[in-house]
Amino acid sequence: MRAALIVHGVVRLGSAERARLPDRAFAYVDDHGRRRLPIHDASHVRNALARFNQVRFEDDAARDRARRRLLNAAKRFRIVPVGFISNELQSERELGRLADEPIRLPSGFVTMLLTDIEGSTALVHRLGDRYGALLEQVRALLRDSALGTGGQVVETRADEFFAVFERPAAALATALTVQRELRTRVLAGGEDVRVRVGIHSGYPTLAKANYLGVAVHMAARICDASHGGQIVVSGDFGTAIRGHLPGGVRLRKLGTYTLRGLPDDVDLYQIAAAGLVRRFPPLRISR
Repeated sequence: MRAALIVHGVVRLGSAERARLPDRAFAYVDDHGRRRLPIHDASHVRNALARFNQVRFEDDAARDRARRRLLNAAKRFRIVPVGFISNELQSERELGRLADEPIRLPSGFVTMLLTDIEGSTALVHRLGDRYGALLEQVRALLRDSALGTGGQVVETRADEFFAVFERPAAALATALTVQRELRTRVLAGGEDVRVRVGIHSGYPTLAKANYLGVAVHMAARICDASHGGQIVVSGDFGTAIRGHLPGGVRLRKLGTYTLRGLPDDVDLYQIAAAGLVRRFPPLRISR
């Protein structure tokens, strides 16, 4: 008799192998010692992410502990939990836990990340009704990447996405994750999807559940100037993240530019790192 079976691409643990695993190899251990959601290898972490909402937890505290352990395991195996975080937030809203709590956006000095999909009109024409599935896949990646680094989603409109971060390094981590994932992932319709990313750090004006002011326009103009697959950042972001760049990541200066509608010239940089496209045409603006 086989000790393990393959179920949906995941090796089901045999009783002997399961017994040998320590408690830390499971996301959830209930008060009776029953161990659920094994997370000792990458395939089981992916399976646990997919099955998390099917597990009945003893209370909210137990659920939160299991969620943290699962997300830590996903990070350890370098798995981006696409769909998991946003599904969790949706479940909480459906339960009414967040219904009366407005999103609290950070104020003061923040880092803004804006994206849009390059060639979205052409994608709509090629895919037709299937474009909706592709768009939702891209949105899920953007949402989960931003939320997973501690950011807040400000606005999602058509193929545009706006998130804000209290830490510049978190915005950079989000951008790197998104661009690396899109280079390797097969999306609906088998299309090669490229996203422009613009990042700027500054002092926008907080207005209810959104931001106003020159700083927001700066981030939007930087995004507009970039190419799909590229991460372009302002000199202010470069100053803010100085001393906190991850190993292997650097800022490559593109030049000083005049952005439409903004009074002062801006120094712009491209993020260079492993897993990113290195060469792009000139920015889509004049010096």
